[in-house]
Amino acid sequence: MAHWTRSLVVGVVFFCASLFFSQNSCAQTPVEDSENAAAQTAQEVTETSTQNPAEPVLTLPDPTNVSDIDLDDPAIKKAMQALEEAKAASEEAERALGQALLEQREKAADIAETPETSAPKLDIDSVKDKAMGFLDKLIEWLKSPAFLAQIGAIILAYFLAPIIASQLRRRLFFFRDPPSDDAKLLVARNYIYKSREFLRLIAYVGLLALAGVVLKAIPNLGEDWLVKIVMGISVVYLAYKAINQFVTNDLLRKAATWTIIPIALLAVFGYLDEFLNFLENTSVIPMDPPVTAMTLVRLAFFGGLFFWLGNLSNSKGQAAIHSQEGLDVATREVVGKIFQMLLFTIVVVLVMSFAGIPLSGLVMIISAIGLGIGLGLQPVAANFVSGIIILFDRSVRKGDFVVLPDGQEGYVEAINMRSTTVETTDGKDVMVPNTTFIENTYENWTHKDPAQRYEVYFKVPYDTDIDTLEDILIPAIAAYPKVLMEPEEPDLELREFGEYGIHFAIEFWVSGIDDGENKFTSDLNYIVWRTLKKHGIIMPIPRREVLNLEP
Repeated sequence: MAHWTRSLVVGVVFFCASLFFSQNSCAQTPVEDSENAAAQTAQEVTETSTQNPAEPVLTLPDPTNVSDIDLDDPAIKKAMQALEEAKAASEEAERALGQALLEQREKAADIAETPETSAPKLDIDSVKDKAMGFLDKLIEWLKSPAFLAQIGAIILAYFLAPIIASQLRRRLFFFRDPPSDDAKLLVARNYIYKSREFLRLIAYVGLLALAGVVLKAIPNLGEDWLVKIVMGISVVYLAYKAINQFVTNDLLRKAATWTIIPIALLAVFGYLDEFLNFLENTSVIPMDPPVTAMTLVRLAFFGGLFFWLGNLSNSKGQAAIHSQEGLDVATREVVGKIFQMLLFTIVVVLVMSFAGIPLSGLVMIISAIGLGIGLGLQPVAANFVSGIIILFDRSVRKGDFVVLPDGQEGYVEAINMRSTTVETTDGKDVMVPNTTFIENTYENWTHKDPAQRYEVYFKVPYDTDIDTLEDILIPAIAAYPKVLMEPEEPDLELREFGEYGIHFAIEFWVSGIDDGENKFTSDLNYIVWRTLKKHGIIMPIPRREVLNLEP
């Protein structure tokens, strides 16, 4: 295309040049009688003087001397007019040539920018040339000792990998035998035992890496590009299998897939250092020292790692603290919360240190938190501080039975940083802000002592000998195993004389709340009913007498 364009431009230039000279010749036609005659005369005079130098030379007027020229001579006027017309024709020809060249350039640019609308035709010769070139390259590879050595190393590693994996499974006990439930480091042992499924892939990758080092060390070979490609594919497959095997959370599995596999590929092909340098030199937050892209990557990685380890350590620590029978429940709860706060404070410091953020950067974080508290996080901060106060003053403890200001009641299940969880008697969890226990009045039935006093009610007819009721009911109530004799023994009280009978109540003390397994009032009601029935005392029921008055 460029060859034809250059030819076209050259042709246009020659055409314009010929046009220019033809115009000049046409412009000279009206003044042939004067200008050509003068030029011919001057030429003849020059030739004559050259041939016969002894003869006298015709002297022409000096053009610089105006006094020697007769401007009124018609021939002179005609010659000057012809000269001006020739000059104008020359300028017009130059403009025409420039315009033609400019149009040609614009057409060439339009042709280059305009996409081809028709589908490109298949160039059979070009395809054949490319195929023959690839075939020649393949034959050259097959003749190359370096290429054949890489093929041999890949095949040898493929057959040696299962043999090595089989020997490892047979000879190493942590691959051979599954760990027992009481084994030390049970979690790590389980992961190691499950990794026995990847021993063949691991051995294959290791053999390929060794083969690459050996091939690079041999002077006549010195190539390992094919080994690296195969090793990269094997590493990707190994990482994918391991992530699907060991990572159960879907979000973590996707995150690991899109981070670990690219890093493994970069490491295998030798581009990891360049990528790390790029991240290290990319500034995100301008400060001293600046926060780079690598800082954010380290922050995400070490943050996830250390907080996962922190949650694991917190679970183990809380279990160890709550298993201490020498401490009461409230003390164990306080110690557990203090341990949790200290642990995660250490985790934050470690994450910032490993991420490369100076501890002086905490000033910015603390300032941002303080600004947030001042603008809208006051309730959160108040609940956090209230939770700490509750833990230390022990006004509410885990296991207490409380009645909230809105009438809901239940057991305190947990005291968290922002709220307290109360499980109601019907199994519902109520999240109560910690400030409720600081600012409002509530009932705590088990704050100092789990012992509670309850009552059972009954009534007897008016014709009952009420002096015998205490002797027959109190021993039966006291025989119930959950009734306490302290701080008071069971007591019978006459409450009122009702419309249909005399109302009595028996007061008794028990340990715990009358709910769930502790059905104190229900059991004692049964005892009262059976005892009264045994002694022939029938509880009165409402009845009406209708008298038929005859007139």
